[in-house]
Amino acid sequence: QVQLVESGGGLVQPGGSLRLSCVVSGTSFSTYHMGWYRQAPGKQRELVAGITSGGSTNYADSVKGRFTISRENAKNTVYLQMNSLKPEDTAVYYCNRKLLTSSIVLGSWGQGTQVTVSS
Repeated sequence: QVQLVESGGGLVQPGGSLRLSCVVSGTSFSTYHMGWYRQAPGKQRELVAGITSGGSTNYADSVKGRFTISRENAKNTVYLQMNSLKPEDTAVYYCNRKLLTSSIVLGSWGQGTQVTVSS
């Protein structure tokens, strides 16, 4: 069972930046397609960024140009650099292993990390 540990969230003012990290247990991380998801209060969890095992990336329209997903296979870690943050980015952020061409996840959820954008 893959375990996921997210970190890096916090309170930031609009226009600010945060970098989230997700450490994935196990020895097969380099073969995983990964995604960052978020869930705002009262809303469904949504995929905001994905990265394939080969390093190709894709983004939700709402974060395109502001967020960057990356991975460091030697550290079993996937990152989400978030710039120009907006109040509507406020949510709990999660990472997970996912299917290549779908938002469907292949693992259990971790505890997530809270991101709050507010002045």
